[in-house]
Amino acid sequence: MNFAVGLKPLLAEARSMESLEKQLICPICLEMFTKPVVILPCQHNLCRKCANDVFQASNPLWQSRGSGAGPSGGRFRCPSCRHEVVLDRHGVYGLQRNLLVENIIDIYKQESARPLHAKAEQQLMCEEHEDERINIYCLRCEAPTCSLCKVFGAHKDCEVAPLPAVYQRQKSELSDGIAMLVAGNDRIQAIITQMEEICRTIEENGRRQKQHVGLRFDSLCSILEERKKELLQSIAREQEAKVQRVRGLIRQYGDHLEASSKLVETAIQAMEEPQMAVYLQHSKELLKKITDMSKVSMSNRPEPGYESMDHFSINVDHVAEMLRTIDFQPGAGVGRALHGRGGIAAGMSTH
Repeated sequence: MNFAVGLKPLLAEARSMESLEKQLICPICLEMFTKPVVILPCQHNLCRKCANDVFQASNPLWQSRGSGAGPSGGRFRCPSCRHEVVLDRHGVYGLQRNLLVENIIDIYKQESARPLHAKAEQQLMCEEHEDERINIYCLRCEAPTCSLCKVFGAHKDCEVAPLPAVYQRQKSELSDGIAMLVAGNDRIQAIITQMEEICRTIEENGRRQKQHVGLRFDSLCSILEERKKELLQSIAREQEAKVQRVRGLIRQYGDHLEASSKLVETAIQAMEEPQMAVYLQHSKELLKKITDMSKVSMSNRPEPGYESMDHFSINVDHVAEMLRTIDFQPGAGVGRALHGRGGIAAGMSTH
């Protein structure tokens, strides 16, 4: 059903209050900040309880306040800008309170207690029945409508429900979807961090093995130099292949994280829409996007031991006649296969 949105101008006070309220919403609980409010190094604000929830989720082994925590307080990422927040041993209790925001909240609550003259949703009128407000929702047509349209108009044979009930139900569904995406983003970030550590370990193991091989060959005569170069290149090829594969996965997860974060921002903006009918026009498509995003598989990652480079060990305790057949020792290590992918052949055959 088509309907006209005839909104009467709100008082300047009402506009100011609505604008202020948007600035006082916590990005975690999507409610007005609950005191105490803490300010992060990136200048974004969180309820201290919400900051603690995010911190505990990112640091499950961290001991709570007063239980003998060590000198390191752990870290987590700001949910608004993804900036990494490093905490001291006090955890979130070491973050500075934003007393200005807390005072603004007190003032806002005092001002909100005063009644405003007009509500925007009261001015949403039916296009076909100009004197009738949009107050029900057609479940079959999935569109807001008025009571006369149900009794005499195009929706007389349809099942309807009160507009506030449908509004609250779908808003609750969207809120649940946002929470699910936020939780999924935290898991993805943890996976990315883990794979970045794998890359660093692979590079460190590769450097260690190359140094070991180099020291071995430095003690040999010039006839070993060509063979030494071949073995070092073999290490470098596998190191590069492994790092490139893992970095490719990091980019894949990063792209998914960026798309998911943008979807979260879009959903949060939709949650701030004060008009129930306008909100309901877009909520179904948004919920479908959230559902599709949450179904993306994130199971492709390196298997345990993938970062190992121990299979590049050598033994130079051979006679001079055997120097030209030196190769890496078979079965010296694992870590050549990526979960769900074929292994990278890097071994050298004995002539």
